Amino acid sequence: QHIPSSPRVEDPEAMVKVGPAMVYCPLTTSQEWDDIVSATKAGVSLTGTAAMGKVGPVIGRVDIAENENSYFFRVSLPGVARDQNSFSCDMEPDGKVKIRGVTTTGENIVCKNSQIFRMQSKNLCPPGHFSITFQLPGPVNNLQFSGAFGA
Repeated sequence: QHIPSSPRVEDPEAMVKVGPAMVYCPLTTSQEWDDIVSATKAGVSLTGTAAMGKVGPVIGRVDIAENENSYFFRVSLPGVARDQNSFSCDMEPDGKVKIRGVTTTGENIVCKNSQIFRMQSKNLCPPGHFSITFQLPGPVNNLQFSGAFGA
């Protein structure tokens, strides 16, 4: 894969303001992943089951807001386990946010209330590990980060 370089400063016509973007990376090496994440400042990067782009609710849709002294973000995580051993949200001082977890939906067979169900349709993200990485607009005090995993 080739990551395009940024336009040169001496060519102002080449500079185009682009809004947030989603980058789907189902199969990458660690180095390719690092190159992709470092190349985007206003994008969202997905790996694992979140990057498969299956029909249904997308894992990793992100809303970001800011005011004069803080940022607020929310991330769509349908079917993600609330297990503290498999879910994490980390923030770096430069404003990079990395979310890791496991989706529990999209399986072929579901066991609920001592009953076994075979799925007739599968529109949710397939089960498995995923990660989401995105950049907040500026630096943060990551020690003041507070998060809530809500419905």
